[in-house]
Amino acid sequence: MNTCSPEPGARSPELRTILAALLALAAACSRGTDARPVAANASEFNADSAMSYVRQQVAFGPRVPGSEGWRRTGDWIAQRLRATADTVIEQRWTHRLEDGRPLPQRNLFARFRPGAAERVLYVAHWDTRPTADLEADPADRQKPIPGANDGASGVALLLAVADALKKRAPALGVDLLFVDGEDYGTWGPPDIDVLLGSTYFAAHLPDSAYRPLFGVLWDMIGDAELNIPQELHSAQQAPEVVQRVWQKAKDLGYERWFLPDARSYSITDDHYPLLKAGLRVIDVIDIDYPHHHRLSDTVDKVTAKSLQIVGDVAMALLR
Repeated sequence: MNTCSPEPGARSPELRTILAALLALAAACSRGTDARPVAANASEFNADSAMSYVRQQVAFGPRVPGSEGWRRTGDWIAQRLRATADTVIEQRWTHRLEDGRPLPQRNLFARFRPGAAERVLYVAHWDTRPTADLEADPADRQKPIPGANDGASGVALLLAVADALKKRAPALGVDLLFVDGEDYGTWGPPDIDVLLGSTYFAAHLPDSAYRPLFGVLWDMIGDAELNIPQELHSAQQAPEVVQRVWQKAKDLGYERWFLPDARSYSITDDHYPLLKAGLRVIDVIDIDYPHHHRLSDTVDKVTAKSLQIVGDVAMALLR
């Protein structure tokens, strides 16, 4: 029984006034704990658009470097960015794999207010893993993953941020980096043929003095069961950035999803080569994702609610 539901049939002015109040209460109650959260800046980040960007990427197929799905997705991201950002730079190169084969690579780097000295860097990887190596059935392990959360969710967040910055320019410079080849090879130790795009960018910065105020890697942030602990490399090497992000999430009322007390694990991710290059970039990642590196990493595992939570934090950090 819904105790917030009003009785219908009010006809007098007084009863209509009472009914209107009850209907407003019912609407509030119907949102419940599972409804999409609303933060002070929620209108800036459009989670429905972000969700559509997830669907579009998955519709292209697996984004394995060198594949048709990868080529079409890269062209689509570049087209979206040219419609929103002030400047779009592409880094294209050929990576020589451990076994000697060439692998085409492509980073996309979009800039808002490129002349501003003070900058923020946001990062996501746009490739998907060529093997579902965590599948239970060995026959499935050589199939490429759809990458709805592991890949598409971070890209969708950055594209929706770009949409918002097009509508209202930031007060500082903002750089959006879409890196390739994060998940191609073998995770070790030793790590072989992974983190290719972030490693290349770290060695080919826009200029030798490029040092953003802070940076955030957004990875696997669309999980319907969202839980984002603090990652150990981030907490140890850029603690002030972790504090900035988690405090902003708390300010928005999102501390339920940004866990403040979990620094017991470390992730080798695209922030790591950037940290080594002297950039203060942290990893915001929900690594506790049951469909990680599995064929079940499909669109139905991603929700607009989770994208809204993380998107609100991403936008608030830029304002």
